Amino acid sequence: MSEKTFEQAATAYIEAHGDSWKSPKHRAQWEATLKAYVYPVMGKLHVRDVGQEQVLKVLEPIWKTKNETASRVRGRIESVLDWATVRKYRSGENPARWKGHLDHLLAAPSKVKKVEHHRALPIDEMPAFMTDLRKRDGMAARALEFTILTAARSGEVRGASWSEVDLEAGIWTVPAERMKAGKEHRVPLSSAALQLLKALPRVEKGEHVFYAPRGGQLSDMSLTAVMRRMEVDAVPHGFRSTFRDWAGERTHYPRELAEQALAHALDNKVEAAYRRGDALEKRRQMMTDWAGYCAGKKKPSISDFLKG
Repeated sequence: MSEKTFEQAATAYIEAHGDSWKSPKHRAQWEATLKAYVYPVMGKLHVRDVGQEQVLKVLEPIWKTKNETASRVRGRIESVLDWATVRKYRSGENPARWKGHLDHLLAAPSKVKKVEHHRALPIDEMPAFMTDLRKRDGMAARALEFTILTAARSGEVRGASWSEVDLEAGIWTVPAERMKAGKEHRVPLSSAALQLLKALPRVEKGEHVFYAPRGGQLSDMSLTAVMRRMEVDAVPHGFRSTFRDWAGERTHYPRELAEQALAHALDNKVEAAYRRGDALEKRRQMMTDWAGYCAGKKKPSISDFLKG
């Protein structure tokens, strides 16, 4: 049997499968978690010698405090060890397998993980918040405003490039590799969102729509910092919930349309099969109404085309 350390096996596994993963971010997460949690314990150990003791030494310190991360790490160890077994670098049972093994030694993730909902701003507070936000200077404030107007994830906004934006057509196209679901997402831009973009300063040779003071992409904490300075008990991601509550409670827009705006994958396979297009123009009207509400209009305009 050939010799190979766990780190060498993991590197080979990533090389073999990395191109099939949906985005470079997924590969980077694999490499980062292995380097942070696994290699210090078993990286230099021959993969044939990795056993239950080493797996538990990796998982137990983070199982209760970082359970989601720990669960992913366990799955990655299992995958690497399965690969090593097939390639004949080791033999025997996989000590990282869950069912019938680690499930007897560690608490089930559902029992450990605390579900933390993103703190969201109440619907009725949105107009006043937006009025205050628009008085704030800085690129992070504009990025947060755009995040709200598009109901996008903050990471999608921070990573936006001018090449993704068609100002004339009023469409922002987020490529698949930057989307959580791994599918391209077209965002119809309301006049408020377009006005915001057109007013932004442009950096020569700079691709980022919302850039950091020293160039490059805004940090993941920049938008949160704006909200902290505004003394608001919410987080940027929570505005997606506020938008969803507004659409469901204050309008007659179909649930499916709001879900499309949020780029949520549909659990219902039949419903997903009938979603042939992305209802761009219907969503444009919804986002226009949302922008109007945020600007202080009390009632959204429900268009006749929704009756069909």
